[in-house]
Amino acid sequence: MLVSASNTKILLDAGIKLGGDDPYPTLPDKRLGEIDAILVSHAHLDHMGYIPHIYSAGYRKSVYTLKPTIELMQVLISDYMKISNPQNVTKHGLEEMNKHKVIVEYKKEFKIKNLSITFIPSGHILGSAMIRVSDGSKSLLYTGDINLAKTRLLNGAEIKNLNATTLIMESTYGGKADVFKDTREIVNSMVASIKETILSGGKVIIPCFAVGRSQEMLLLLDDYMNSGAIPKTPIYVDGMINKAMRIHRHNVIYCRKELQTRILMSDYDPFKSDNFVPVEKKGMRNAIVSSDEGCIIVTTSGMITGGPIMFYLAKLSKNKSNKLILVGYQAEGTMGKQIQEGAKEIILNNRKVSLGLSVETYHISAHADRRQLESLPDKITGLKDIFIVHGEHEKIHELKEKLSRKYNVIVPKDGENYKF
Repeated sequence: MLVSASNTKILLDAGIKLGGDDPYPTLPDKRLGEIDAILVSHAHLDHMGYIPHIYSAGYRKSVYTLKPTIELMQVLISDYMKISNPQNVTKHGLEEMNKHKVIVEYKKEFKIKNLSITFIPSGHILGSAMIRVSDGSKSLLYTGDINLAKTRLLNGAEIKNLNATTLIMESTYGGKADVFKDTREIVNSMVASIKETILSGGKVIIPCFAVGRSQEMLLLLDDYMNSGAIPKTPIYVDGMINKAMRIHRHNVIYCRKELQTRILMSDYDPFKSDNFVPVEKKGMRNAIVSSDEGCIIVTTSGMITGGPIMFYLAKLSKNKSNKLILVGYQAEGTMGKQIQEGAKEIILNNRKVSLGLSVETYHISAHADRRQLESLPDKITGLKDIFIVHGEHEKIHELKEKLSRKYNVIVPKDGENYKF
C-alpha cells in the first residue's frame, strides 16, 4: 500500500505472491522515486520479497523495520534468490538494499518528513508489527499479519489503547467458517498421530515456513518429546530453519518473558535442544531417507513450493508408513494446496510422483481467526473506515459483510486511489 499525506509518501510492505503466475505487485518502477520510505511489518516474503527488485530498479531511500526483521529478511531473501533466481534483481540492488536498512523499536515514535510512525507488536512472528501512521489530524493503523492469541514464542498483539481513524486489516482467516478449534485439542490429536507413526517405524514430514511456524513447531515437539508423549527419536531440522532458529535465540528479548526466563533461569535452552539434529552435512538427507528408523523431519518450504521438502517427498512419498503433516496456510496455486485437497499424484522435477503416504492437516496458526478479526475494530478508538486486504476473495467479502454493519468498509483494488 502506498500512503500519501501532504508532501510525504510511504510504502507499507512490498511483497511477492507465492504460487500463481503473477508474483509481483502492480507498482511501476517510474513511481519509485516518489516514495520517501518503505516500512516493513515482518519478514515473510509476501510482505518484503519485492524489496530487492525496488533497489535493483534504482530506489535509494530507507527501509524501516525492527532488528530481528532485518536479520530474518537477509536469510529469507538469500534463500529466495537461490531457489527462484528472479531476473529483476541485481547484485548491486541487493548491496544497496542492505545499506539502506534502518532499525526501529516497538512503541517508539519516529518521523518521516511530516508523518509520525509507530511500530506496535502484532503477535504474528518474531519482530512482526502493526504500523501506525499519523499526520497530526488523521491516523492509519496497518495490521500487517496479526495474531491476538499468545503462542509458545510470542504474546498476542498489543491492542490496548489503540486509536486510528482508518484501519487496513488482513483477512487470511476472515471467512465465516474460519473459527479455530481449541489449540490444546489440535495439538493433542497431532501428537497422538506423530506417536503412532513413529512407533510403526514411519517418518513424519512437517513442511514449515522457515520463520515463525517452524520455531513454534520445534518448541512444541521438544516439549512433548521431553514429557514422553512423543517417543524419543531424532527431530531433523532442514533448510533455512536452522539459521532462523539462531536468529530467534539471539533476539529472544523480543519473545515472551516466560521463554526468556526459562532460558536465563535454567540450564535448558529450547532453541538448542539435544532432540534437534540440524541437517547441515553433505549426505545427511540420503542417510535420513534410507534409514529404517522412525523420525520427524521439519523442513522448508511450508507451502511445498521449493526447498528440501521436494527431496523428502520424492524419496518418502510412496511408503504408506510415512506421514505428511501440514500445519500452515496453503495458498491457492501451491503444491501444498493440491496435496491438502487430496491430490494423489504430484510433479517433482518434471516427473510424476505418487503419494502413498498419509496426509493430515493440523491448523496451528500465527494469524487471527474470524472471531479475533471481528473483534479488532471495536478495540480501536475513533475508527471510521476499514480497508480489508490479504485474503481470498470469498473470505474478504464475508468479513466485509459483518463489519459493514458498523463501519465504512472498502475492499481496495490494485492501482486504485482512495481518499480519507
